[in-house]
Amino acid sequence: MIGPTGAVKVMVATKPVDFRKGAEGLAALVRETMGADPFSGAVYVFRAKRADRIKLIFWDGTGVCLYAKRLEDGEFRWPKVHDGMMRLTAAQLSALLEGLDWRRVHEARRTRVPAQAG
Repeated sequence: MIGPTGAVKVMVATKPVDFRKGAEGLAALVRETMGADPFSGAVYVFRAKRADRIKLIFWDGTGVCLYAKRLEDGEFRWPKVHDGMMRLTAAQLSALLEGLDWRRVHEARRTRVPAQAG
């Protein structure tokens, strides 16, 4: 999967969903439970009851993309909140997809552009 850039909005549904749902069913959940537009270009992340499965949907400008992953060993780290949604950075999403603890990933501090010499 080509990873999202730092500018992409990543929204995580914190409540497990029925994993029989495909792209259309998950897009409906984005509208109904998150109150968001599934065609906005944001990445929407869902997990199954079993914490070793994850699905993402996003609009790439030409269609809705569905990405699914099952970890062969271990579980995805997930927020303890039982309802609602939360936001991740692109770096945190990359860590989540690798099965790493995304909570340990933090944005680098913004630095000023150096002044020109001379």
